[in-house]
Order: sequence, then structure tokens, then C-alpha cells
Amino acid sequence: MKTKISIKNALKLLPECSGVYLMYDNQKTIIYIGKAKNLKKRVNSYFSKNHDSPKLQIMVPQIEKFEFIITDSEIEALILESHLIKKHKPKYNVLLKDDKKFPWFLITDEDYPRIIITRKADKKEQKGKYFGPYTNARAMYSTLELIKKLFPLKQCKTPKFKDRPCIYYQMNKCLAPCRQKVSSDEYKKVVKQVELFLSGKQTELIAELKRQMEKYAQNQEYEKAAKYRDSYFDIQQTLEKQKVVSENTNVNQDIIGFDNDNTRICIALLKVRDGRLIAKEDFEILLNNIHTIKEALAGFLREYYQMLDSQDIPKEILLQDEIENEDLIILSKWLNLKKSSKVSILIPKLQKKHELVELAIKNASYYLETKKIEDSVKIQSDWNIVGSYIQEKLSLDKFPHRVECYDISHIQGTNTVASMVVFINGKSCKSEYRRYKIHSIKNGKPDDFASMQEVIKRRFIRILKNNDNMPDLIIVDGGKGQLSSAKEVLDELGLFDQPIISLAKKLEEVFVPEKSEPTIFTANSNALFFFQQIRDEAHRFAITYHRKLRENQATKSILDEIPGLSVSKKKILFEHFENIKGILNANRAELERVLGKAIGYKVFKHLHQ
Repeated sequence: MKTKISIKNALKLLPECSGVYLMYDNQKTIIYIGKAKNLKKRVNSYFSKNHDSPKLQIMVPQIEKFEFIITDSEIEALILESHLIKKHKPKYNVLLKDDKKFPWFLITDEDYPRIIITRKADKKEQKGKYFGPYTNARAMYSTLELIKKLFPLKQCKTPKFKDRPCIYYQMNKCLAPCRQKVSSDEYKKVVKQVELFLSGKQTELIAELKRQMEKYAQNQEYEKAAKYRDSYFDIQQTLEKQKVVSENTNVNQDIIGFDNDNTRICIALLKVRDGRLIAKEDFEILLNNIHTIKEALAGFLREYYQMLDSQDIPKEILLQDEIENEDLIILSKWLNLKKSSKVSILIPKLQKKHELVELAIKNASYYLETKKIEDSVKIQSDWNIVGSYIQEKLSLDKFPHRVECYDISHIQGTNTVASMVVFINGKSCKSEYRRYKIHSIKNGKPDDFASMQEVIKRRFIRILKNNDNMPDLIIVDGGKGQLSSAKEVLDELGLFDQPIISLAKKLEEVFVPEKSEPTIFTANSNALFFFQQIRDEAHRFAITYHRKLRENQATKSILDEIPGLSVSKKKILFEHFENIKGILNANRAELERVLGKAIGYKVFKHLHQ
């Protein structure tokens, strides 16, 4: 029986990025589809407050579960939302959108092309090169005006006058090809520049706009600076890369990304048909010690495409670089025969296709986290069974109510820290977590065994001093070396009967003291999932602490070197720019606006000297 993940647990997985969410009722019917700039904030808002809207008052109690698809921008989310609404027709989506109404830029197919805006991308009716679609009309028209100013293409479909150029030529907004004021070759060069600009290759222009904006701001010419600022942000928004909808309506692709832990692979398959992302499918493959990840992925591809009819197989399949070349060749030949036409299986080298695979990987990673939470829920609900199985396999005298896990974290021996996490009856108890700075490092060289001994000694001396309850089971991250080091300390303290094991990550082997061979737990058993879950949580907690120490150290070394920069000014900097990276990336005008002209310039000069 499949474990159902609760809304509360599902909300924890939501990423702080753009995407589309789908709400389901208890009949597994999609009742609402929405887009979000920030999925975490938007979806949480449905369940974290009372709603005034009659629609939400009726809809929210009906939501049994939700799913989400990550996109790379809010614009992509809007376009995908539009397609999914048309496909599923959820009853609580009233305002249906039609992406055919989104505007496109069109460079017309003429001897001297013009650039225009069209609401319909139909190459049969209007020949030329299309760029888009775009969803912010204001920003699009602003960009069109800028293009006409920078690239003076022909503006009139037919000449206004027989013997002279029109006023656009006098305003330097047209090269007047109608009066032979420009050669065909020169005009083509300008057209090419516009195409590059609309294709996203406009870095130099963007940089120039930003320089002008900053120059006018520094000179306190704020009205001019505001105009450049508006143009800068409008162009940034208009020229945002589009991957959800392609100009080429013949594009049919499956984009496959995956993420894995040591027990499973989670796969996200994005389906692009006629240039549109229309669906996401999730798959889980359980791993064992027999098959490699590459073999498992090759097996998935064979099994998945064997089920499809020939017309459902796309022309192109994009993969991560995890399949053997021999398997790629065989799979490609088989699919060519099955479809009776060419099917390309590619590991992308081009940036745009690589970004599509990255998007699939991102979706797979969140699916993996969902499966982990499902395992956690099942372990907690069945802890009597899981705990009894662990007690029996490890020959424990007591049922493992309280389990503690320890992990060491460092980078090349710097800022070595340790973490202790606690699970009680299969559930994390964050109030019991502890973290430690390690002091036993010698000559700056990392020593995981000595570090593990230090943290175990400090922890259990405190337990003995305060007469606290002992854990029912200790888990240390690592192999037999870490286990022996920790056991040695326990023996020194006279704790000979304290149950302790280690979990070696490579093959997820469980070692117990005084046994050279690992204790075998059933592959993919809930007990093994529990060990992995508590080990991963200890690792996460240690890494978080380690990063915090490094960031504090970096902040101290940079900002504390600036003479006269008070603690209050440092606080203002972090409140405004959020982190040290934001401070380093800030320009002089921004720092002067936040700190005042004198101190702001002083900070900028020090950071960039």
C-alpha cells in the first residue's frame, strides 16, 4: 500500500522558485492550476490563512494533494499554466488563457525587412523570423522603441513619398532604403544585429545601459537615471530566455533528468510537443548492489519506450551524461525501427538544450525529496515494527526509542565541526540536536577519527555528569575506522554496553563492533531507509553549521578590515544586501544610497581597490 504524504509534509518540499502547481481532490481530479513566481510562498498561502474569497473557501477544503512543475522563470510558468488549463479544464480556473494571443516580434521576409509585433505566429500567413512569445506587453513595446532607436530599420510598409524620405529618416529612426540611402549589404548587417539582439546576445547593450544609469545616478540626475533604469529592467524582462514555448512548432522532445541516493533513482521526464512543454512524468527505480546507475537508466529507457505507440515517440530525447555510448547506439537504432523514422538520443552540448536537461534534473531532485518524506511518514507510523526489526537484527537489549547520529564536516581540514541529531520513535527531535566545534585538529590536517573521538567524549562525559538518559542506539557516519574510534572512547568511559553502529555510505553497509563483515539489512527495507534518513539529516545539520562558520569568517575578514565601519553600519549592509556576495556585487551608487555618500564611497573603494 502506497504511503500518502500529508499536505503539511508536502509543503516543506516546495522550492522558492517559479513554477506551476496542480491541486487535486479526493477523486484524483485536478481542480485548480496556478502559476507562481515563488512556489513556496504561493502554495503555502492557500493553507496558512483564512480566505475572504468565496472560491477559495469552497476549493481549499477539497484539496487532498498537490503537485508542482519547476520552471526557470515566471514567464515560462505562465505559458505552461496556459497549456495545462486548456488541457485539463479545472473547474475552479475561470479565466482561461490562450498563449496564441501572446505577442511575438517578427522580422518580415522582404528585401528590406521591418520589425513588427504580431499576435499570431503563423509562418504560412506571415513569412519571416519570429521571436517570442512575450507576456509583458509594456516591456515589449518599450523594447521595440529602443530597437527602432538603436537599429534604424525601415518602418513603413510602402514609401510615404515618391521623391524624398519620410520624417523617420530625419529622426534617425530609418535608413531610408526606399530612396536608396543605404546599400543592401549594409542594411542586412543591421538586420543581423537585431536578430542577435532578440536572440539574447545583447550583453554589451545591457552593460552600456547599466553604466549610463549609474553615471546619471552618481551625478544626481535622477530623472535621466530612472529612464535608463526602466529601459534596463524592461529589456531584461522582455529578453528573458524562453524554453517552455519554442518558436519552432515542429519540436517534439522528451527531456530526461534524474537524481539519486544510494537506494533509488528518481526520474523526471518533461514532454515537449509542438514546441510546448505539455506534461511532466515522474518515475522511481529502486537500486541494489547488482545494477549500476547507468544500467538502471538504460533499462528504464527500454521499458518506457517499449510501452509507447510509435506516434508517441518524439524525434529527440535529451539525456544526462550517464548512459554508455554502446547503449545509446543500440537504443537509437531500436527506436528508429519502432518509429520508422529517425530518433536522436542526445547528451546536450549546446547551452539551450543543456538548460532543458538541468530543468528536468531540478524536478527530479524534488521528486526524490518527496519519496524520502513518504518513507519518513511510513517509518514513523510503523515504528513499532521497524524498531523491533532493528532491535532483532542488532541484538539490542532495549527497543531503540532514542537514536543519536553523529557526523563530521570539514573542507581540507578547515572549520571542522560535528553534528548530533536525535530521532525519537522514528521522528526527528530538533530541540535535541547539538553541534560542536572540533578543537583536536593538529597542524591543520583533517582527522575524522580523532574528530569523532572528541565529539563522542564530550557528549558522553556530559551525559555522565548530568546523569542523563543514555541513547538506545548510536550511529556514526563512516566505516569500521570511525566505529572503532568511537567505541574506544566509550570503553574508556566505562560504557562497554552502549549499543553503537556505523553506516558506510558507499554501499550502505551497517557495521557493528568486533565484527569484520557488515550486518546485512534487507535492501530497500524501512530499517535501512531509517538509517539513511538519520545519517543524511546529521550530514545536513553539520554542513549547515560548517557553512555558517565559513560565512562568518569571510564576513569578519572583509568588513572588519574597513576602518571606521561600525557594527550598526555592517548590520544595515546585511539587512539590505542579505549576504556578503550581495555587498561585494553592489556598485558605488547603491552603497552610497544605503550608507550615505562618504561611508558608502569608503566601503566601495576598500572592497574594490
